[in-house]
Amino acid sequence: MKFEKAFLGVVMAMSLTACGQNETTTQTHKEEKAMTAKDPFADARSITPPEIEKRPVEITQHGITRTDNYAWLRDEEWQDVLRDPSTLDADIKAALDAENEYYAAVTDDLEPVRKALFSEMRGRIKEDDTSVPRKDGDWKYWVKYNEGGEYPIYMRAALDGSNEQVLFDGDKERGDSKFFDIGSVNHSPDQNLIAYAVDRLGSEYFAIRVRNMESGEEYDETIESADESGAIWAADSQSFFYVERDDNQRPKRVKLHRLGTDPANDPVIYEEPDDAFFLGVSKSQSGDYIFITSSSQITSEVRFLNADAADLTPTLIAPRDNGTEYYAEHHGDNFFIMTNADGAVDFKIVTAPISAPGRENWSDWLVHKPGSQVVTFTPLNDYLVRMERENALPRIVVSDYDGNSHTVSFDEAAYSLSMSAGYEYDTDEIRFTYESPSTPEQTFDYNMADRTRTLVKTQEVPSGHDPSLYVVERITAKGEGGADIPVTVLRLKTTPTDGSAPALLYGYGSYGYAMPARFSTTVLSLVDRGAVYAIAHIRGGADKGRAWYLDGKLANKKNTFSDFAASGEALIDAGYTSEKKIVIYGGSAGGLLVGATVNLRPDLFGGVIAAVPFVDVINTISDADLPLTPPEWEEWGNPITSAEEYGWIAEYSPYDNIKDTEYPPVMATGGLTDYRVTYWEPAKWIARLREEAKGGPFVMRMNMGAGHGGSAARFERLEETAHLYAFALKVWGYEDAEPVKHN
Repeated sequence: MKFEKAFLGVVMAMSLTACGQNETTTQTHKEEKAMTAKDPFADARSITPPEIEKRPVEITQHGITRTDNYAWLRDEEWQDVLRDPSTLDADIKAALDAENEYYAAVTDDLEPVRKALFSEMRGRIKEDDTSVPRKDGDWKYWVKYNEGGEYPIYMRAALDGSNEQVLFDGDKERGDSKFFDIGSVNHSPDQNLIAYAVDRLGSEYFAIRVRNMESGEEYDETIESADESGAIWAADSQSFFYVERDDNQRPKRVKLHRLGTDPANDPVIYEEPDDAFFLGVSKSQSGDYIFITSSSQITSEVRFLNADAADLTPTLIAPRDNGTEYYAEHHGDNFFIMTNADGAVDFKIVTAPISAPGRENWSDWLVHKPGSQVVTFTPLNDYLVRMERENALPRIVVSDYDGNSHTVSFDEAAYSLSMSAGYEYDTDEIRFTYESPSTPEQTFDYNMADRTRTLVKTQEVPSGHDPSLYVVERITAKGEGGADIPVTVLRLKTTPTDGSAPALLYGYGSYGYAMPARFSTTVLSLVDRGAVYAIAHIRGGADKGRAWYLDGKLANKKNTFSDFAASGEALIDAGYTSEKKIVIYGGSAGGLLVGATVNLRPDLFGGVIAAVPFVDVINTISDADLPLTPPEWEEWGNPITSAEEYGWIAEYSPYDNIKDTEYPPVMATGGLTDYRVTYWEPAKWIARLREEAKGGPFVMRMNMGAGHGGSAARFERLEETAHLYAFALKVWGYEDAEPVKHN
């Protein structure tokens, strides 16, 4: 479509000149063409967007009345839609279909770009990839992908490589399911059985089944409505614990299933009475204990029982205390507990005797160090390994139980780490992965006794990747109150820093989630075309410790959005880009981030990409029936009970603060079976943007067959990413830009 219109414009200009039009007319035409070139969506503005019907509903809270014209897009039977999308109300389906048709029309000219992006991104993936095997007794386990395969294949073999077996082939198991996601594949302690959990709707209700690894024979029973963690095996290998989700998608009950019995008769080990607390079940690294953790956003408590499942009455370690979090592991006669108790904002580690684990018996093992957050830890037989984070950089610390410790160190300005102890407890070896925005993932086996690291795998980029072509930099933005906000920047060395380059600014900034500086094979498609990619480590995340998180939630939530805007300004001040050349991108709570920030500074940005965005905040957090609302009150405030907290949210809720002014183009995505951010949030937001804001266009792409994360298939995910990145390229007028070539 775009080529045809451009071709007709050239023909018309030639005809006018041939007919003797004067120089002034010709010059005017050139100016008009130049103006059109500055607006990449000029053609799109001739396409009429769908008119989403207004059905006004007045809502009054704390004496304040607001009108919601699009509340009807929320299906009254939304729980049924999660389990069966075909039950969606016909009017709502028609509205969502119309949005998809409009999106397709507005971005029709981007199909060649999307194909090019998909081809590039797929070319960076080693299709027949294999993970590094992990030892468990006499066996080793790994996953692999076949050439062209969408899903992992779970494998095992004897330690000498013999008796190789396919345990679970994701590509075959998908069958004809439109959506398919593998939650977990867990083998039993005796290594005879696997229990696998899969979701075929995208609603995150997982079904658990059990299979014999040698014969492939399956047990008759299916556990429905389980959590993605699937089966946590008891020591007898004939029973397992699992979390059952209720009809509102809340992980409510921990149950025990004994093989060969009817799941309808599974005993409830613990049921959480408070909707603000979600349940999780896990096994200690030692294999001796099962932990049942109840947690809200700021409070947790843990129960335990022996992994032999002989006694099914769990014992409480310490009762919940509002604002106190603790998480338990096991070593010897003690539980090791990571906690923020006693003012340990960035967490400390304490020990407690298993025989009397109450808080009165907690003893500091690792004292609290402000600004250095303990993120996770794993006790092994001879060592305790922990991950810490300070000033947006992670590190691994290895300690023995006599108090001697050492740090595994790294040199780059920004990088990401992850670690895993594997299946075994009595081991001197851990595995960690290292990567940076320019450095592909490297997997190391680390010997804690002799402090040596062995590189066992480097992520392969089949189409080629030369890290020397890039530079990774860290700049600092100034936030409200003088806060120093780290911003990680990736660019080609040849990309100028004179303000001429476009930029994609990514952020999240909620729930204390720290944004890692990872290697992304997808974002290279933008960077290789001369764009700058930046990650804002804003308040609301825990990039600079727990206090950084606390300074970006509840009454302080607006710091998150002003930090993000300040990060954009810092990119401009440093010469990376200019006003109107920044596309901001975030998903879920990051969608709230970009929605609130564009309301705050619509003049600053050139485009917005909001993936499954949490934008209807005041309505969602006022609806206690929605799955995630009760736990969310500790993150955002409770607008039902508190007029003050209603005021906090009402000041920034993206859906309720759209300005009657010029906005940049906005692209939102949604998933019909998404229970985390329900489909109607992006649908309502886009409709209201068209109603109240100027500019745009405002488009939405709704996935009618998936949930929060979109497709779980690796290449289908790339197609979804290609849509997002093509939109950014269009905003910048970079549709025709060629990527740099790698050797």
